[in-house]
Amino acid sequence: MAGHRVVIVGVGSIGERHTRCFLATRRCEVGIVEPNADLCRTVSDRYQLRHAFASFDEALTTGFTAALIATPAQLHIPMTAKAVECGLHVLIEKPLSTSLEGIAELKSLVAKMGVKVGVAYTYRAFKALRAMRNAILSGKFGKPLDIVVVAGQHFPFFRPAYREIYYKDHRTGGGGIQDGLTHLINACEWIVGPIDRLACDAEHQALDGVTVEDNVHLIARHGRVMASYTFNQYQYHNEVSITVNCERGSARFEAHSNRWKWTTQINEPWTVEEFGQLERDTLYVDQAHAFLDAIEGKGDVSCTLDEGEQTLRVNLAALRSSDEGALRTI
Repeated sequence: MAGHRVVIVGVGSIGERHTRCFLATRRCEVGIVEPNADLCRTVSDRYQLRHAFASFDEALTTGFTAALIATPAQLHIPMTAKAVECGLHVLIEKPLSTSLEGIAELKSLVAKMGVKVGVAYTYRAFKALRAMRNAILSGKFGKPLDIVVVAGQHFPFFRPAYREIYYKDHRTGGGGIQDGLTHLINACEWIVGPIDRLACDAEHQALDGVTVEDNVHLIARHGRVMASYTFNQYQYHNEVSITVNCERGSARFEAHSNRWKWTTQINEPWTVEEFGQLERDTLYVDQAHAFLDAIEGKGDVSCTLDEGEQTLRVNLAALRSSDEGALRTI
């Protein structure tokens, strides 16, 4: 261990996964904060943790050096600020928040304290997506012209408790835009730059027991790069593709196959780079390693506060556009 002591705040399904994956790095001691006593005891026993707290304030007096905030999204900013005030580095589960309140003050505090703070957008841990991004940024295919995202999964299969968790309410970070599409928006902004205009149509179509949107169609401009996003949470195959069409070729990332492919010849077969079968926790373990590397000065966090704020602005604009049926400017 390198002296890292990481406290996971909130150990619902995603918080438990972060607990397991930080432990898997074998680079840190891990503790948890969970006010639900039964859940706290269950997770603590399952991973044989030495430190488990009902109170975040109590945990902050126990010598932890970093925190991962996996609470409902409206709590992310105030809890992160509290941790930063105590000198902790922080990784914040996506989305950064459900509003812009407190973000400017948090960024000033982070700069003052000199700690590392990032947002946990796991698509940036895909080696295949990183390889495609590097090729596009190198100019291999010329200037990007448009980006097309097609994605869907059967959400009840992956998150059977969706009716009882944050997902059921926009105010806690729920719905398809803030829960799933936000990953894809953040990934595409990472590749071709920030969205500055959008129009969004979203609807609740299929998921029982909730009223938030489970289908989203969004068109956007990343500057001069045109984009379309199609996303749903009820289709029977879990598939995600991101296609970037450029001046001298096309590139496509396929998350479900953990590969990317490209072509620079009209009507010729794709050239494919495979990255092997992706295990369940791989992206989260790699994300944890990247965060610990950033703390150690071996690079920056995978997604910065500024980048997380930009994607949050897109989330909020998409929700407003869907509600109002109007073109929104970011």
